[in-house]
Amino acid sequence: MKKNKLLFLILELCILTFACCYFYFSHLSEKPESSPSVYRTEKEWIEKPMTRNGQIFLRLADNQRADHPTSIACDYFADLVAERTEGRIQIIPYHASKLGDEKSTLSQLHYGGIDMVRTSIALLTDYNPELTVLEMPYIYRDSQHMWQVLDSELGDYFLQSLERSGLEGLCWFDAGARNFYTTDKPITKPEDLEGLYIRVQQSSFMVDLVSILGANPIDLPYEAVSTQLKQQRIDGAENNFPSYVSTGHYLTAPYMVMDGHTRIPEMIVINKKILEELEPEDQEILRQAASDASIFQRNLWESEEQKAKETFIKSGGQITYLEDQAAFVKKVQPLYNTYAYRYQGFLEAIQAVGQ
Repeated sequence: MKKNKLLFLILELCILTFACCYFYFSHLSEKPESSPSVYRTEKEWIEKPMTRNGQIFLRLADNQRADHPTSIACDYFADLVAERTEGRIQIIPYHASKLGDEKSTLSQLHYGGIDMVRTSIALLTDYNPELTVLEMPYIYRDSQHMWQVLDSELGDYFLQSLERSGLEGLCWFDAGARNFYTTDKPITKPEDLEGLYIRVQQSSFMVDLVSILGANPIDLPYEAVSTQLKQQRIDGAENNFPSYVSTGHYLTAPYMVMDGHTRIPEMIVINKKILEELEPEDQEILRQAASDASIFQRNLWESEEQKAKETFIKSGGQITYLEDQAAFVKKVQPLYNTYAYRYQGFLEAIQAVGQ
């Protein structure tokens, strides 16, 4: 039975991938009625900002729904830039994966097809493997510890570390603690995960993390999770509370364990060549506006996280806690030897922050 489930998943993923590619490339030449001025033409250079009538337009790709905390913060960032440049620079956020899923928009960002992307650093490790240390399981003591790290010189280093790949991190966004949620039973110990099909982000690290805990990792685009849960093709997934509730996943998978296996921050990332085409003062306006949006977002996140938990509890969902967190910590230690053995200095620096 489980073998048949896996075969169905592989077939459906192939079909979904083909459909996404067809949709993406077939729409590149289309111009939406709402913003016809922000699409490139074949005659425009791909690594220059788009200009129309003296205004500069920059596209910002985001995979969350428009009412999600990170999406609201992206809109806030765009508003700040428009205000501080007196309308000369217009950032156009595209929410709900309108420009493609996270992985494909990062690829487009790398080659200059999209100007900016709001993304999890789980997908940015392909562009700088050092970022892996920031997503290692159970590395942060709590949310405060994570922000002490990201607001330090160490965090600034990681924002700039993407330059070697032609990108620049403008700011950090909070994405909370990631927890497992399941359709049929609660999780309280490692044995409860064994044999389950769990959706993970499109990241080899997350695939290995879920695998080492005993589950079967299913690498799926974020947009496909709801359907897979409803059709019982997967047994669960893992994410933060606002995303879990805003997508409606909690209605199909009503068991959430507060294991907090990772806290994976997010970035707004810009193509470096496109940024450098702007005047120096405008570059600084973008950086400062992004920094201000980061503060706005983390405060909004805290509020939305509490609201999401209240919504979940009112729906009859069940929150559980680990019987023995040390057992989970012990199981994931081989990941440190695989992914972070070259970055011992970073690991020690993170642990020392706030001590």
